[in-house]
Amino acid sequence: MNVPAPGLPARVRIHEVGARDGLQNEKTAVPTEVKAEFIHRLAAAGLTTIEATSFVHPKWVPQLADAEELFPQLADVAADLPVLVPNERGLDRALALGATRIAVFGSATETFASRNLNRTVAESLAMFEPVVARAKEGEAHVRGYLSMCFGDPWEGPVPVHQVVSVAKALLDLGCDELSLGDTIGVATPGHVQALLAALNEAGVTTDRIGVHFHDTYGQALSNTLAALQHGVSTVDASAGGLGGCPYAKSATGNLATEDLVWMLDGLGIETGVDLAALTATSVWMAEQLGRPSPSRTVRALSHKE
Repeated sequence: MNVPAPGLPARVRIHEVGARDGLQNEKTAVPTEVKAEFIHRLAAAGLTTIEATSFVHPKWVPQLADAEELFPQLADVAADLPVLVPNERGLDRALALGATRIAVFGSATETFASRNLNRTVAESLAMFEPVVARAKEGEAHVRGYLSMCFGDPWEGPVPVHQVVSVAKALLDLGCDELSLGDTIGVATPGHVQALLAALNEAGVTTDRIGVHFHDTYGQALSNTLAALQHGVSTVDASAGGLGGCPYAKSATGNLATEDLVWMLDGLGIETGVDLAALTATSVWMAEQLGRPSPSRTVRALSHKE
């Protein structure tokens, strides 16, 4: 049954990250043609924003070393295809292939910035500055990812004011939107709403904020609902619950897109996503990877069939 609840957005844009954030954590490389088919199937299921790949050095993320081979195979995909770029070299590679949506990946904590980017937080922002500026000059849309917004495996709980400071710095660089990452999945709903309120108080409007929750402690959906209640209408999710973070070993899978769509459908919130087609896509992808999907909705719906 679809039973709406008061105070929620009428529509949610799902920012699908399975093809990038999901597959980057696989132990073995997924063939380029499988990635391309995955993205085509996701678009056919109604997803309108599908993060395609990352233009990082193959040494750091070997699973995405085929970005140059993959991206041209997606020219006919009827969806926005953001790509992650770490620096100006990555931006050059992305722009050369016609990418029009760029993402940079920052950290709210010093330890993760050091381990992920080999820089301090300030140095990473300085590295992003020309990337964002050049992307905007080329009329590209720029998303700023901010990881470790709630907890850090080395530093522990992350103070809200610290997250707000780095978030504002990313937006001040020129990012169009911000994705708040619960990289190790330790957030709880009150913490989510406290951070969103603090960002609003600092002048960051809710329409520029997306949320990116991991389900380490089973809190991803409850945290998403808390964000929706605050007015957030962009939610990151990964088809089949794929993914983690190669630089944070305690980061388990992302919020499964199917689990998110099941909840949103039940609340009468529009997504444009065909849940049956999406489930079939994740079942197919799980077969390619040789293991079952961790998504509860995928398991429930595929078991019924």
